Amino acid sequence: MTLSRRAFASLLGTGAVVITAGGLKAAAPSNGIVRLSANENPYGPSPAAIAAMRDAFAVAGRYPDDEADLLIADVARLHGVSSDAVLLGDGSSEILKLAAAAFTSPSRKLVMASPTFEAIARYAGVAGADVVTVPLDDRYAHDAAKISAVANAGVIYVCNPNNPTGSITPAAALRSLIESANPSAMILVDEAYHHYATSAGYESVVPLVKAHPNLIVARTFSKIYGMAGLRAGYAVAQADVVRKLGAQQAWDSMNVMALVAARASLADTAYVADGRRRNAATKKELLARLEALGFHTVPSETNFVMIDLRREVRRSSARCASGACTSAASSRPCRNTCA
Repeated sequence: MTLSRRAFASLLGTGAVVITAGGLKAAAPSNGIVRLSANENPYGPSPAAIAAMRDAFAVAGRYPDDEADLLIADVARLHGVSSDAVLLGDGSSEILKLAAAAFTSPSRKLVMASPTFEAIARYAGVAGADVVTVPLDDRYAHDAAKISAVANAGVIYVCNPNNPTGSITPAAALRSLIESANPSAMILVDEAYHHYATSAGYESVVPLVKAHPNLIVARTFSKIYGMAGLRAGYAVAQADVVRKLGAQQAWDSMNVMALVAARASLADTAYVADGRRRNAATKKELLARLEALGFHTVPSETNFVMIDLRREVRRSSARCASGACTSAASSRPCRNTCA
């Protein structure tokens, strides 16, 4: 079966349809529309993050340098690296943009899977770089051998767990890619969905940064921390790489509210654990319903599920946008991706 966004659709595991799981229910948006297409966390930021933002109004008139230094120190401590190995970003999307600007060019390609998160391809295009796509293998993982064989790569982009498939590239395969790739190519591993992965075959590659000067790991606060609207993320890389990324960045690209909310979120480990539990419970119920309806799904290690709709996706999305169909557990119209 060919993988493409036309053949498949993504449903958000934690709240694509408002399903009660274990007595927990996601709050509906104020407009009554359940959005399925953005892989957002419907539970939003933790109460600690909201309280931190409320308190931060007192320093909203000042530049965010002090708060940025504090968050860098927290992230460095979390990952056991020095502060100069951490770069903050306006969401992890900014990290992708900086990597494309710093390391791709008309003579340095971007290599990425197909399908995967497309944003970095747009950024590399601005740099005049060729974009080479390598299909996922038959287990929906990155094909390490084919990716590492591409010549003149400036950046190799690996989204793990992958968007939009929700699948993982197993630890051994990803390590093989990191080891076999040309050292001149930067390997950017996007771990936006890291917190949701439970497979024994998955591992974060942050610990590998110290041994690999061409490795960059991107993380975001948009997913498990529920801060998609606040825009907060970071990169972990060796200090020289962080300096090259930072040279492409605007000063103070993260605002005070995002900074203090991110610090509070890192400290609120109970909220993360609860988010994992909610996601697992609702995804389990969603998968059971899809199976009962006869839909094929890709094994998901994220907060969304990719399903084969057996029809052209754009037509289904258009029906949802027009309100012609409803969610499985609600009479409210859904905006995207219903069967």
